[in-house]
Amino acid sequence: MAILEREVTGAVAHLRLNTPDRLNALSDEMIAELHGALDDVAADSAVRAVILSGAGKAFCAGHDLKQMTAGRQAADGGAAYFKDLFDRCAAMMARVQSMPQPVIAQVHGIATAAGCQLVATCDLAVAAHGTRFGVNGVNIGLFCSTPMVALSRNIPRKQAFEMLTTGEFIEADRAVELGLVNHAVPYDTLENTASQMADRIASKLGSAVRIGKQAFYEQLQMPVAQAYAYTGEVMVTNMLNPDTAEGIDAFIEKRPPDWSQ
Repeated sequence: MAILEREVTGAVAHLRLNTPDRLNALSDEMIAELHGALDDVAADSAVRAVILSGAGKAFCAGHDLKQMTAGRQAADGGAAYFKDLFDRCAAMMARVQSMPQPVIAQVHGIATAAGCQLVATCDLAVAAHGTRFGVNGVNIGLFCSTPMVALSRNIPRKQAFEMLTTGEFIEADRAVELGLVNHAVPYDTLENTASQMADRIASKLGSAVRIGKQAFYEQLQMPVAQAYAYTGEVMVTNMLNPDTAEGIDAFIEKRPPDWSQ
């Protein structure tokens, strides 16, 4: 059984974490599989959007604690293994945002610790009502410092700090209020909601979405004046695209665009 299921439907790639007996934990194997799949999708220009989900009763419960405990058996107490683990996980998370296609997290059950980090890292997220989100490592004595990076870039800092220091969970409706999730919907409409969002994205000019996603994350790291200068150059590049010219002409002429890609 594949620990990560892959399927492409039209212009949408579906990736599903598939170790439900372990609540789809981010084991060494899962991190490698997911990173590899993201690389493969990134290289496929026919794919315009990605949906990431989890099999069974949960989206993702974070790192595999049994595997991490086994790492302590090394002579250094696990220091080298833990450093490598968190580096590999960070690289996988970074790949979600550096790949050209928008990635939608389709979340149900629970998303905890690094699983919550994965939701926060995805470009968009939809969740079933009742889904619980937490960075609850503090409850077992492990502060969620790496999940904190993505979480604190999604929600207000005081709410992030409260979640990190109390280990308490929030549900989907609250996650929407805070900005961690775009939409909370009934479970039986979750898959359809994610698919409709992916299809809407996939219907747009792919080159425009690709350049826009890269610019979105680049400008977030810049002072305002630098961000405007940078995005102005991005707009120039976008405007010089023949397909963009066609899109503008089609809008003026009140007809569907005839894009080449």
